[in-house]
Amino acid sequence: MSDLRDAAMSAKAWPFEEARRILKRYEKAPPEKGYVLFETGYGPSGLPHIGTFGEVARTTMIRRAFEVISDIPTRLICFSDDMDGMRKVPGNVPNQERLREDLQRPLTSVYDPFETHESFGHHNNAMLRRFLDTFGFEYEFISATEFYKSGQFDEILLRCAERYDDLMAIMLKSLRDERRETYSIFLPIHPETGRVLYVPMKNVDAAKGEITFDDEDGKEWTLPVTGGNVKLQWKPDFGARWAALGVDFEMYGKDHSTNTPIYDGICRTLGVRAPEHFTYELFLDDKGQKISKSSGNGISIDEWLTYASTESLSYFMFQKPKTAKRLFFDVIPKAVDEYHQQLRAYPGQDLKAQVNNPVYHIHNGDVPESKMVVPFSMLLNLASAAGAEDKAAMWGFIRRYAPDASPETHPDLDAAAGFAVKYYEDFVKPTKVFRAPDAKERAAMEDLAAQLGAHDGATDDETLQSLVFAVGKAHEFENLRDWFKALYEVLLGQSQGPRFGGFIALYGVDETVALIERGLAGDLG
Repeated sequence: MSDLRDAAMSAKAWPFEEARRILKRYEKAPPEKGYVLFETGYGPSGLPHIGTFGEVARTTMIRRAFEVISDIPTRLICFSDDMDGMRKVPGNVPNQERLREDLQRPLTSVYDPFETHESFGHHNNAMLRRFLDTFGFEYEFISATEFYKSGQFDEILLRCAERYDDLMAIMLKSLRDERRETYSIFLPIHPETGRVLYVPMKNVDAAKGEITFDDEDGKEWTLPVTGGNVKLQWKPDFGARWAALGVDFEMYGKDHSTNTPIYDGICRTLGVRAPEHFTYELFLDDKGQKISKSSGNGISIDEWLTYASTESLSYFMFQKPKTAKRLFFDVIPKAVDEYHQQLRAYPGQDLKAQVNNPVYHIHNGDVPESKMVVPFSMLLNLASAAGAEDKAAMWGFIRRYAPDASPETHPDLDAAAGFAVKYYEDFVKPTKVFRAPDAKERAAMEDLAAQLGAHDGATDDETLQSLVFAVGKAHEFENLRDWFKALYEVLLGQSQGPRFGGFIALYGVDETVALIERGLAGDLG
């Protein structure tokens, strides 16, 4: 353990860098509360999405890294902002007319359009917990509604009333003139309609812990700030929650970054040290636009898992969190193959290299062996050349290439074969464009087919690659990339492809000869 800790203390992997920053927070004395608290937040106005996965996965990686370098206990809280008022009806749920009746009510007081739970907020919270449990995350769940109503937030809410002017001063600096006139950090819950009210305060009585305001009809009300009668606006709520819970670390997207001084200022004004935070870059769709759950661009969790494993998604999330990345279907094959490359490299690395390897953080140090003896990109090309419609057809070729492999002994390869067929059908096949060879390419391909037909030596990747390479040189391709590009475009309908010797070894020598003959005859398009 001491060797691992020593390696972790100098590791450049970002989870360890963040963990060391959190540890420095307590270099003089351990936390009085007895643990370090990590938090992730969730707005349950809709269903959990890929950003939720990324936030919890990345926070978990930092938490586990912290546990390597410190003996201080840790907790991870997933906080649901389910007391927020429903501002608009989501477009992807049933019973929308009925939902409109509950606009501006807290999400845990809104009708459940699926009619399975007490409220829409309860339904979405259940979805979130099922979502997190499916991926094996270890966390504690807190509902904002319960947090406010149970009294857990009362001390901080009373402190908000005491320091109302100071908190308002922080907020008013960030608001436009017209908003300042009606803004309050407190949002009352109307005693009769149950709606969240955005109204100015007539009076804040710190001694009594009460607020006085007029509702939208001009009727005056006085309510205690405690017991769930009032909630905080979302920016003050962010910082006040940090203060109430004693949060030590929270990450959020770049779109929150301009609010960081506000969150920190609220927390400090309430007398609590602000947590460490980590701002990650946002994901972009295939057109370079920011992904939005309301617009539905990009890719969802379910869509990723239709074509690849959870681990490949975790690998994608690990990579360069402070760099904006395209999150679309075309990133999946690369993520799968790079993940398995790192798995294969891990056993041969020393400890310093292992703690910087993404798979260490994906698997919390308990790194499995990769059984992917065929890369995902090669499986895609096999699906194309073989016209495979299911993974059973793929295994006919895989067994010949790797006789010791089977679905039972190589479950990750078996899953990948099924994913490859699905991915090929949905994304590769519709984009294929075959072309006819020119005279020089035709002569070279005829020669390659003849040499493969007469070949009676070894049929491993390297031997076959050398044969293809030699044919290209013999036919005087000045740049051998042009030779291989011609093979891909004529035989596979794409401008890039696998190492061609490896493809022949997997697909079969006789099958490749037949493929070349069909390509030369123009029968593949």
